[in-house]
Formats: sequence, C-alpha cells, structure tokens
Amino acid sequence: MAFAGFAELAPLEAQELSVPSGQPVTFFETVMDQPAMGVTARFRFLAPELPAYLERLSYEELEADLSSLCVSYALPRISAPEPAMIVISLSSAPTEFGTPDPDVAQVFEAYRPMGGSCEWEAF
Repeated sequence: MAFAGFAELAPLEAQELSVPSGQPVTFFETVMDQPAMGVTARFRFLAPELPAYLERLSYEELEADLSSLCVSYALPRISAPEPAMIVISLSSAPTEFGTPDPDVAQVFEAYRPMGGSCEWEAF
C-alpha cells in the first residue's frame, strides 16, 4: 500500500547517526503500515554494538537514544498527514521485518508525533 504525503524516507547514502549513548547507529529502512489505529511509520536502525550497550545502559539511557532518533531523524522525514505513530527500533544486525531472530538483539519504542516532538506511547 502506498502512502501519499510522506517525505523521502530513505537517505541517499548510509551515514552514522549521533545518539546520546554514543553507540554507532545507522539507518536501515522505513516500513509503513496501517494498523487499526492509523498509519504507523517504522524507522529501523542498525546498532551492531547493541548487545554490549544493553548490558551497561539503563532503560532511561536506552530510551534517550530511541527518542533522539525519533526527533532528529524520523520527524524531519515525515510530512502531512503525520502518521498516528512512529516506531523506532534498533537491531544488532539486519532482519526481515516481522520475523523474529533470537540471535539478533532488538529493541523498540513507539512515539506519537506531537508538535515537533515525539511523545512516548505506552503499548
């Protein structure tokens, strides 16, 4: 299903992104879908050192990385109409969307775009 009104979602070339924890993160892909609650934009990032960071980061420190990616990367790449939800995920290796891989560390959080910021959304 195509979604009109969204800006270019993929970068022209791979770039390492800056997050508060300092872990290396690069954009992987965007997946758009429309569940019952409206359009969801899923921004997927690769973080090869994620397993080591999971051992030493608190939840708050990890969530700061996800929130930072929502504000600095996802929001500038969407346009009207805004999606109802933005999901930011980090994985230690590429995976097929929706297919679990027990050998790959993965974390994600959902946010609601609110006036230029990302408001954490409890599931």
